[in-house]
Amino acid sequence: MERIPILRIGDLLLVSIQVDMHDRLAMTLQDDLTDRIVKDRAKGVLIDISALDLVDSFIGRMISNTAAMARVLDAQTVLVGMQPAVAITLVELGLTLPGVKTALNVEKGIALLGKSYQS
Repeated sequence: MERIPILRIGDLLLVSIQVDMHDRLAMTLQDDLTDRIVKDRAKGVLIDISALDLVDSFIGRMISNTAAMARVLDAQTVLVGMQPAVAITLVELGLTLPGVKTALNVEKGIALLGKSYQS
């Protein structure tokens, strides 16, 4: 079964989406990620979408839902590596991704998460 790897960096989890998402893969990722947040007591989740050139409303909703699940489990979510075309598409689709912070890259995302849960 196809899975998206989830890496642990200290008390953060890094998800790097390198493939086209489909319904089953997105649901598997959500299940895997929520399990890992609880198991690893993660304080933050970085979702790296730098490999994605396109997003659709499904991907946008998946990211938003994943962030909402993480928030319920007391973890912040930062979306990193967004391409300009992806940002334009999300805005055009009207997807605001509530509760999701963004950063240009993983390093900046880690710094942002460090600030958010220290305060």
